[in-house]
Amino acid sequence: MRALLALSFLSALLSPQAAMAQVAVADSGDTAWMILCGVLVLLAALPGLALRHAGLVHARSGLSVIVQGLVVAAGVSLLWGLIGYSLAYAPGSGWLGGGANILLADLGALRDGSTVPESAFVLFQMALATFAACLLPGAVAERVRMGWMVAFALLWLLLVYAPVVHWVWGGGWLAHLGVMDFAGALVVHLCAGFSALTLVLIVGKRQAVPTGHAPVLGLAGGVLLWIGWAGMVGGWAFGASDEAATAILNGHFAACAGAFGWMLVERIDAGRVTATSPVSGALAGLVAISASASVVGTGGAMAIGLIAALLCRIGKGLLGARIDDAADIFLIHGIGGLTGMLLLVPFALPALGGVGFAAGISLGGALVAQIIGIAGVAIWAMIGSAIIALILSVVVPARIGARAEAEGLDLAQHGQQGWDFR
Repeated sequence: MRALLALSFLSALLSPQAAMAQVAVADSGDTAWMILCGVLVLLAALPGLALRHAGLVHARSGLSVIVQGLVVAAGVSLLWGLIGYSLAYAPGSGWLGGGANILLADLGALRDGSTVPESAFVLFQMALATFAACLLPGAVAERVRMGWMVAFALLWLLLVYAPVVHWVWGGGWLAHLGVMDFAGALVVHLCAGFSALTLVLIVGKRQAVPTGHAPVLGLAGGVLLWIGWAGMVGGWAFGASDEAATAILNGHFAACAGAFGWMLVERIDAGRVTATSPVSGALAGLVAISASASVVGTGGAMAIGLIAALLCRIGKGLLGARIDDAADIFLIHGIGGLTGMLLLVPFALPALGGVGFAAGISLGGALVAQIIGIAGVAIWAMIGSAIIALILSVVVPARIGARAEAEGLDLAQHGQQGWDFR
């Protein structure tokens, strides 16, 4: 009997099921990588966007836009843990996730198909959601109340952003359609960019002529964004791997090409290159390459960054005077995300250095899917943002008073100033 039990135990150890059970443990290196990438994205979302937005507004409103971003980040992070993650990733319909992970209940020991715990995935996704929401205050800086902005961002997370995440990354209808978005050109940037456009149109222009008071702060913030982007694209490899290194390399190449593309158009258009233009071009390139950082070749990454920056800077020349987008959120993230989603299709082809499409997906089919994804997310973002903004404005006025706007939001909203003007 003892021999039989020993034989049965040995057979269980050698069985495929036991082997899989042994493999199904978190890899400490991959887990550390995911945690690092989440922290890098938070570096971009918090000090990166705070400094960039502050440098692009008037000296008497720089503090207010930083505070708005930080409070939005705190609220969005809490809401993500409460229900946002569940709506985005828990099993549900093709349109929205269910309630299985409310308050982060029932997280798996491993994220499906990876070697990292689901808690690390939640951290990374929370950082992406925070980044997306923190883009919004920059678009309407210097003219909206903090309470209104925070309330809008929280509702936007639940009603606009979380559904879009589910559609694309959570196995929803756009995923089944074949829409491709590696690291958020559609989900994060295009969604936030078109929402920002809606806000700008509803809130209206600033009274005073827009002036960025501290280009140095804007440059410093932009550089932090550039560095943090390594986490934004590298994290989607779910580990420290060749795919992660490729994505980060391609992101950097796209940023460098984008910096030169923006400067070129600016030199032709304005006769000189402003100090902030290289980082604006780099950000346009980074936004665009986010769609395809792991599936295009080196040349494709450079071309995508260059083309996106050219189009974003041309868009700024055409639309900059018509819409008062304080931090160019729509121009860089909206147009850049749209450009990157479309350019993924040709540059993913093996003939242009890419890895090709999944089996059964043709060039035409991929292009149609990308166009449907772009249209669906853009329309959803704009309609959802408009409904939220208009309903909120009935309860709490969005716009600050004319006198307070003229004096600057720092003193009017917080009783403090970012700088000592004595």
